[in-house]
Amino acid sequence: CAILGQQITVKSASTLTGRLVDKYGTPIKTDIEELTHAFPLPEDILDLELPIENHLGVLGIIGTRARTIYTLAMAMKNGEIDFELCAQPEAEIKKLLAIPGIGSWTAQYIAMRTMEWTDAFLETDVGIKKALEPFSTKERLQMSETWRPWRSYATINLWNSLHQEQEDL
Repeated sequence: CAILGQQITVKSASTLTGRLVDKYGTPIKTDIEELTHAFPLPEDILDLELPIENHLGVLGIIGTRARTIYTLAMAMKNGEIDFELCAQPEAEIKKLLAIPGIGSWTAQYIAMRTMEWTDAFLETDVGIKKALEPFSTKERLQMSETWRPWRSYATINLWNSLHQEQEDL
């Protein structure tokens, strides 16, 4: 999901994720009508015949993202990246950054969501920029230093402040 959400709107990312899950996810039965499939496992992606773009491209996923998803699935299957709660999230972030197509935002977002890393700060995120207007990237980073080691919570609170602001309108 984090890879699909790079540099596109939340709505577009949700659409792409839905298509991927519908096509390659595992069907499940729940009492929730809209919940019909579990997210594809790495093996589900790796079982697709190469080139991966032939499968994911028809869903609207661009080639570079398709290849990134495939490479990440391979790293997960091989145990090269640990998404569990880990003592050294910075080491796992470096491994993520070594995958073509994964930048700092995506690596930190993955660490925040999957490794429960408490110190991610997504200073280039559109929502963070909006919540902290008119501060520059450098100023946002400097400001975030006082929030260590809890910058993930600050990030979520900043995102939530935007939703609250919209509700107040």
